[in-house]
Amino acid sequence: MKMNFSRVMRLMTLRFRDRQAIVNVERGRSYSYHDYHLLTNRIADALRNALGVGKGDKFLLILENDNLSLMMLPTVLKQEGAVVMTNLRDAPEEHARQIDLVRPKVVFIETRLLDGYYAMLRAAGCEIVVMDDPTPDQAARPGVHAFWSLVDAASELDADVELDDDEHIFMLRFTGGTTGQGKCAMYSIDNLMACRDGGFGNPDFGFNGHTRMLHVAPLSHGTLIAFIPTFYAGGANITLNQLDLEQWRQTVEQQRVTHSFLVPTVLYRLLELQRANPRDFSSLNTVIYGAAPMSPAKLEDLITCFGPIFAQGYAATEVPMFVSALDKAEHETARTTGGIQHLSSAGRPTPGVEVYVTDAHGKPLPTGQCGEIRIRSRAIIKGYYNNAETTAAEFADGAWKSGDLGYIDEDGYLYIVDRLKDMIISGGFNVYAIEVEAALASHPAVMMSAVVGIPHPEWGEAVHAEVVLRPGASVEAAELIAHAKEKLGSYKAPKSIVFVEQLPTSVVGKVLRRAVKEKYWQDMQRKVS
Repeated sequence: MKMNFSRVMRLMTLRFRDRQAIVNVERGRSYSYHDYHLLTNRIADALRNALGVGKGDKFLLILENDNLSLMMLPTVLKQEGAVVMTNLRDAPEEHARQIDLVRPKVVFIETRLLDGYYAMLRAAGCEIVVMDDPTPDQAARPGVHAFWSLVDAASELDADVELDDDEHIFMLRFTGGTTGQGKCAMYSIDNLMACRDGGFGNPDFGFNGHTRMLHVAPLSHGTLIAFIPTFYAGGANITLNQLDLEQWRQTVEQQRVTHSFLVPTVLYRLLELQRANPRDFSSLNTVIYGAAPMSPAKLEDLITCFGPIFAQGYAATEVPMFVSALDKAEHETARTTGGIQHLSSAGRPTPGVEVYVTDAHGKPLPTGQCGEIRIRSRAIIKGYYNNAETTAAEFADGAWKSGDLGYIDEDGYLYIVDRLKDMIISGGFNVYAIEVEAALASHPAVMMSAVVGIPHPEWGEAVHAEVVLRPGASVEAAELIAHAKEKLGSYKAPKSIVFVEQLPTSVVGKVLRRAVKEKYWQDMQRKVS
C-alpha cells in the first residue's frame, strides 16, 4: 500500500492544529502541530532539492534529542531517502565504522562535533549539515551546510511523495551491541505503524491528546516507541538532551509532564533523589520502564515512593513496539494479592503479537517450560543491512529469534529469564544472571549489581557479582552471599562479590555485563558463555 505522508499530516494538522507537538527544553523551542508540519515540509524539501537526497540515498544523524525530534518522524516520510539513526554518545570510531557500512550521502551533526569529525566525513564523501550556526571558519569549509539556512530557503508546500509502506526501507538503526558489535537493522514504514498500534493496543499507557511525554533517553533508540504513539495521539513530545536527573525532575514540574521512559538503573538513582529531596510529581501518571530487568524488591520501593505510576514495556531493536506490557493495575494487583512473582515478568503479550518459546531446534515448548523467546508481528524488521548471513541466522519462518531465554506461565505472563549469552554454566547447572541480580537487589543496602560467570578450574564458571551500594549503606560481602543463598539456594548464589562505585553501562543505560565479564576472562583462551 502506498501513502502520502504530507497529506496524512495535513489532516492531522487540521485536527490538532494549535496543540504543542514538540518542546525542546534546552533550546527553548516549541512547535504546534501546524508549525511542525510546515517545518518538516521544509526540511524534507531541503533534503530533496538542496542536498540531492533521493531514492536509494541515505542521510545519517549524529544528533541530540532536540534536533532528532525535527529530523525523524514526520520528516523522513516526506521524502524518499533512508534515515540512518546513530547514537550521539557512541565513540567516533564506532560512527566511522557505521558510516563505512551504510555510505550516507549527507550527515547531520551537532555543530560542536564538526571539528573532530570533518576530516573523516569528507574522506567518506559526505556532505555535512551542522544544526546550530557554524563559525565563519566552519561555514567556509567545503561541504559544510548550515541547517537553518537550508530550512529558510526551502518550500513549506506539501510534497507529492508516495512511499510503499511495506517495501520502502525508510530507516536504518544500529542495535545496542550489549553482547557484541551492533548490527544495522532495516525498517519498513509498516514497522513504524505497528509501533504506533502497539502503543494504542496497551490502553493503560494512556497515549492521548493530553500526553506530555518527556524523552531523556536517546530518541534514536528505545524511547522512539513512545514518541510515535504520542505524536499520532496529538500529544506533546518533550526533549532533554542528556541524563541529568535534577534537570529531569525540574522539567517534570515545569512542563507538567505526564509520561516518561526510564531504564531501571536510572530509576534506582531517581528513587534516592526523591527520598532525599522530594519534588512535585503530581502531573506524572505513567513512567514506562524497560530495556533491562527490574527487581521486584526495587519496584516495591519505587511504587511506595512515587505511587502506582509504573508500567513495563518489552521491546527490541528488531521488534520496535511494545511486544508485551505489565500495566499499572497489574503492578498494584501483584503487590496486594500475593502475586508478587508477576512483578518479575515482562507482562502479557500485546493482543495481535505472537510470542512463543522454543527449544534449541526451534520446536515450540509447552506452557511453563524455559527456552528461547521467538516473536512474530508486523513490527519485525526487514533484516540486517548488508548482512545476509546474520539475518538468516536470527530470523526463521517470519519470526525473530530473540536470544532471550524465558517462558510463559499459565496466566499468559511472559518471563525473561536471561540472555542466552549471559547464562552461566557452573558445575553443570544453569544459573541466570537476572535471577541472581534480583536476589541481591532485594537487600536494602544494594542499589544495583552485575552478575557474571568468571573462570573456575573445577566448575568451569563461578557466579560472581559486582555490586553498587545505596548512598550511605554498608554491608559485608559474606552477608550478601548469605542473603542470596537464602533466596536462591547455594549453587545459584555468588561465590564472590566485589563492591564498585559504578557499573559500565551502554549509551541507553543498560548495564554491560560483557564489559564486566571481559575483565575476568582477558587471559583465557576459551570464554565460557
